[in-house]
This record gives sequence, C-alpha cells and structure tokens, in this order.
Amino acid sequence: MPEKEAEVWTIEELAALTEEVQHGEIKYRGKKFLFQYCELTEAEEPKITMVEDNASAEEKNEFYTKIGTERILSMVKKANDKNPEGTTLTKELWFNLPATLRFNITAEVLQIKEGLVENFISG
Repeated sequence: MPEKEAEVWTIEELAALTEEVQHGEIKYRGKKFLFQYCELTEAEEPKITMVEDNASAEEKNEFYTKIGTERILSMVKKANDKNPEGTTLTKELWFNLPATLRFNITAEVLQIKEGLVENFISG
C-alpha cells in the first residue's frame, strides 16, 4: 500500500491559526470540561526574563511552571476576548481548579505527548 503524502501547511493557514478560536475538551472524573484558546503570535507571548543557569532544579521547575501558566492563560484570554460567550475559564478560575485538571488542560493546549504530564506530576 503506497504511503499517503502528508499535507503541507501554507504560511497563510498557519497565520490564520492565531486568529482562530480553538476548543478543547478534557474528561475529568467522568465529566467533560470545555474551554477555548487561541494560538499566540510572537508579540503576544508573555515576556519573562530567563532563569539563571546556576539556579537550583526547584527554581528552574518553578520558573518553567510560571512560563507555562502565563502562556496558557494568555491563550485562553485571547480566545475569551474573541469569543466572550464561550468563556468557561479565566485567570481567576485557573488557580481554583484542581492541579491535575490544570496539568491536563496544559497538556491538551500545548499538545504534550501522553505520559509526560504523569511523569511531571510523579516527579
């Protein structure tokens, strides 16, 4: 059977993704949690200074967690601004969610491979 050739993105299609509200769905404890987000352009990415090379592992983990959280919240806010009637998640609500659900949302939005989140949680 001949291998199917992969489609190729155009620049226009990729640029359009930054304006498209995307919808996510996480199954959590037998129920669905729905949310929306948008891809960010470079200018929309959160501005954070880099962690020092000599920082401890704990400081580096805290730094990367902060970056990831700010990025997810920026993506959610952008979608909420574009589609306010679809708002289910906000910065204020984010920090009240169970940590496991936050990790699953992050994995879904950033398309992290299955298993990575579990490894991160288990340390």
